[in-house]
Amino acid sequence: MRPSTASASRDPIFGTWTNPGRTIVVKTLLCGAELCGEIVAAGAEAQNDAREAGVERLVGTELLQNYRKTGSGRWTGTVFVPDMARSFSSRIVQRSPDVLRISGCIFGGLICKSQDWTRI
Repeated sequence: MRPSTASASRDPIFGTWTNPGRTIVVKTLLCGAELCGEIVAAGAEAQNDAREAGVERLVGTELLQNYRKTGSGRWTGTVFVPDMARSFSSRIVQRSPDVLRISGCIFGGLICKSQDWTRI
């Protein structure tokens, strides 16, 4: 889905974020009426891990897909895990203006793994 030209600057979820290891940088924006996030920078190790999983071009990959707002600072959608080349159901909870907790889940949400991403 292509990013929308609509301004999303009023919602604090929109911006540029990095994972805990600072190996990937994602820009969140509107894709139509939904939230998405595209990888805009990636370290060499992250790129190699993704390549080994079959993802040839990591920068430009849509990591966060089809997120819909479910409440104040809460979103549900799909997260793509490049080093596994798989997508998982996901939740995002904005813990503060500068911290997002992104969770990927399997088995209908019974088993989840979370990371806190920080604004850069």
